Amino acid sequence: MRIVVGISGASGIPYAVRFLENLRGHDTYLVISEAAKKVIQYESDENIEYIRSLASHNYEDDDFSAPISSGSFLFDSMVIVPCSITTISKIAAGISDTLITRAAAVSLKERRRLIVVPREMPLSTIDLKNMTYLSENGVIVAPASPGFYTKPKSVDDMVAFVVSRILDLVGVGNDLIKRW
Repeated sequence: MRIVVGISGASGIPYAVRFLENLRGHDTYLVISEAAKKVIQYESDENIEYIRSLASHNYEDDDFSAPISSGSFLFDSMVIVPCSITTISKIAAGISDTLITRAAAVSLKERRRLIVVPREMPLSTIDLKNMTYLSENGVIVAPASPGFYTKPKSVDDMVAFVVSRILDLVGVGNDLIKRW
């Protein structure tokens, strides 16, 4: 399975790391935004080199010659995790000024699965309208909202819950959580 992963500058880097760790064995294409590089320094015990090592292919966010910027490059899904509100707003407005937003535009125009994982809260009416617009256009909006029916004992358990749901959405089997 070919999966494009964008890490934007929102809080929630542990979700991205755990997601990539669970995609081993799949063909992954990673883009880390400039803002995400800064957030990684604040939020993660992992460095950028480790995160990049989890992906099969890595691209800079300004590399418009990357294959994922073209509709002729076939991939199964794109996941932006975490997805900043700025990135959601750009995608909703059709702004493709970074590789992440360009690959998202490709996903939309080619009718490929696009999943955005916002972590922000509270949300403004504008944020909600942008997410609604994306959802109406086929994007899966999967907020990083852990469920508590699994009785998490740690932050890692809560991260596992969200990542398990994202993996389910892209069709990657996992046993990160106890299922009903």
